[in-house]
Amino acid sequence: MAIFERIQARHSMNHKIARVLAIAIVIPSALAVAQTEITTPPTNAIGPARIGMINIQSVIVSTNEGQKELQALEKRFEPKKNELKTLSDEIDALKKQLDTQGSKLNDETRAALVKQIDSKQKSLGRAGEDAQADFAAQQNEVIQKILNKLIPIIDKYAKDNGLTFIIDGSKPWPEWPLVWGSPSADISKAVVDLYNASSGLPAPISTPRPTNPVPEIKPKRP
Repeated sequence: MAIFERIQARHSMNHKIARVLAIAIVIPSALAVAQTEITTPPTNAIGPARIGMINIQSVIVSTNEGQKELQALEKRFEPKKNELKTLSDEIDALKKQLDTQGSKLNDETRAALVKQIDSKQKSLGRAGEDAQADFAAQQNEVIQKILNKLIPIIDKYAKDNGLTFIIDGSKPWPEWPLVWGSPSADISKAVVDLYNASSGLPAPISTPRPTNPVPEIKPKRP
């Protein structure tokens, strides 16, 4: 993960810290509510079904609001990134000291140095876990807020374009049931454009994709 990837390269024992931002965000409650808000097509509708595809995950992070919110979230965690890097560097220095001077140290001094390294590594692990939980909670708030605004836009698009079903293709088969779909059926960009027009927010000056993986959104299965 971008915030802690340097820590991961140096300390495999702190792998969880390196994934502070690699969080699988699951928000079934929001999707459950969203599903009830989309108008169900009339059961007596006549004619072939028209199906659209959408990548919900990509849409959320591609909207101007999504980019702005997620970039701001990462910026808020920069101090934590720096704090953990400083602690990681301290551990590196102590380990280097132990490697280079260990044979010359008496038993008491060597034991004290090992204990100091162990203590700092435990502190790094706890701090990383706390950061992971905090980031996940704030990221989830951003995702849910945008998703709640997104559902009515998808609903309107479906009605305006005569779609009978919209399938989320965020994950490849067999993780999700969609095996294949024609690119021409993908409505993701159209929905992003409609969302941006609705929000009135301009694109951020700098719009890199979020460095953390796209949050995973799993709808409830019937």
